[in-house]
Amino acid sequence: MTSARNEFRPTRAMILAAGRGRRLRPLSDRLPKALMEVEGKPLIEHLLAALAAAGVREAVVNLSWLGGMIRARLGDGSRHGLRIRYSEEGESVWDTGGGIRRALPLLGEEPFWVVNADVRTSFPFPAANPRAGDLAWLMLVPNPEHNPAGDFHLREERVGKDGPRYTFGGVSILAPELFRDSAEKVFGLAPLLRTAADEGRVAGALYEGYWADAGTVERLEAIRRRPPEA
Repeated sequence: MTSARNEFRPTRAMILAAGRGRRLRPLSDRLPKALMEVEGKPLIEHLLAALAAAGVREAVVNLSWLGGMIRARLGDGSRHGLRIRYSEEGESVWDTGGGIRRALPLLGEEPFWVVNADVRTSFPFPAANPRAGDLAWLMLVPNPEHNPAGDFHLREERVGKDGPRYTFGGVSILAPELFRDSAEKVFGLAPLLRTAADEGRVAGALYEGYWADAGTVERLEAIRRRPPEA
C-alpha cells in the first residue's frame, strides 16, 4: 500500500451515502441518512470536516436514494475545504463493494479512505497505519450490542484467521488493487476484505474511543444524546 509505514496519507476519500436507510424509516422516507443531523449539522459534514483535517483534498460521494438532496447540500465541496465529486448509482444501489468499484475512475491509482456516511466517531484519521503491500487497513471497534459476534479477527495489527473478533467500524483505507478481479456489478465489500485477509494483506487497529453508527432510529437518537466529546 505504501513504501513505508507512517509516511503515506491518502488525499482522496469515498463516502458511502447511497443506501436507502430502511431501518431509519420513517425518517429516511424524506431525508437520506447522510443528512440526518447531529450537533447542528448532517452526519456527512462531520465526516468531511474530519477527512479535510486529515489531509484529504478530494472526496467522492455515491448517490442513490434522495441523492439530489445530498448534492444540493454539499455542492462542489469548497465550503468544506475540499473538492467533491459524485458517483451516481441511479435507483439500483450497487452495494458497498460494487459502489466503490464503480467509483474507481474518480478515485485515482493511490489508496483512498472509505467511510460509511452513517458513522459518528472521534477517531483520529491520521492515526491510521497502512503497510507496504497491503490491500486494506481497517478500523475495528469493540463489538456493540447489535453485532456481538464481531466481523474480523485481529492480532498484532493484522486482520486474519485468529485473534479476538471485533466489529468493522466503517472506516478503512483501500488500495484500488483490492478490486482488480471484480466486475462492475452489485457486490459487498466484506467478502473481498476476507479474501485479502486470508492472503495476509489486511492491516487493522482496534479503536476504543467514541464510535457509533446511525443505522436505526434508536441508535441515531443515542448519538444525539451523547456527542463524541462527552
